[in-house]
Amino acid sequence: MQNNKSTYQKFIEKAHVIIYGTNTIAGRLFDLILLGLILLSVLLVMLETVKDFNQKYHSFIIVCEWIITIFFTIEYILRILTIKRPKNYIFSFYGLIDLISILPMYLSFFISGTSIFAVIRALRLLRLFKILNHPQFNNHSKHLKESLIASKGKIVIFIYFVMISTIIIGSVMYVVEGEENGFTSIPTSIYWAIVTLTTVGYGDISPVTPLGQFIASFVMIMGYGIIAVPTGIISAEFAKNRPIIKESETKVCSNCGSHEHYINAKFCQDCGHAL
Repeated sequence: MQNNKSTYQKFIEKAHVIIYGTNTIAGRLFDLILLGLILLSVLLVMLETVKDFNQKYHSFIIVCEWIITIFFTIEYILRILTIKRPKNYIFSFYGLIDLISILPMYLSFFISGTSIFAVIRALRLLRLFKILNHPQFNNHSKHLKESLIASKGKIVIFIYFVMISTIIIGSVMYVVEGEENGFTSIPTSIYWAIVTLTTVGYGDISPVTPLGQFIASFVMIMGYGIIAVPTGIISAEFAKNRPIIKESETKVCSNCGSHEHYINAKFCQDCGHAL
């Protein structure tokens, strides 16, 4: 009995290293397999909506989906068993995504003929964000997060300015063009202003009068500047928050040769190799 327990504990420890150990060969291989299965699953969801392809390869798609679902189910159970505090994982964002992504195939036994399951299965793509926890991307994702937080106030003010601009432009176009030219209400005119300001230009509503066309031209030109503003704000904060590492404070990775590591770093930020 004691021997079985010891074997089980060894299995749990090895499974924990494979599932959560991004710095081991087995852990990286597991992440690559997981990445491939997630992308394959999303591809199958998209191909399933193509009628000709689905009719011809429907059985193959279902078999592949069940294989992927069973793999994700085993992974989900092992993640719970190999962690000290299962509740932290079960009720976390990624834990809920993992659970939701495996439910559709099991629910198909009880509910059939609904396309909402395809959308839910596509949520597996969100699991790719876990790759940001890998040492290779950890510092970069941290810098991006800090830059977004630092520029939050400026972006909020910018969005507020854009909202006010679209309301004013939409109201003016409603008066200038009128209902006879498609601008049937101020909300409809605001919709046109948003589409034009973002340079999307669906063309379902367009100004006819010379004054309306002049205003539209001005809004289009202004749209290019508006698109560039948030990018510039975040880029400036990203450059500002990027840490400057002195050469005397760095370690060199023997695996890939990368040298931009703090002196107390344990793993390479580029390849995950132990320093």
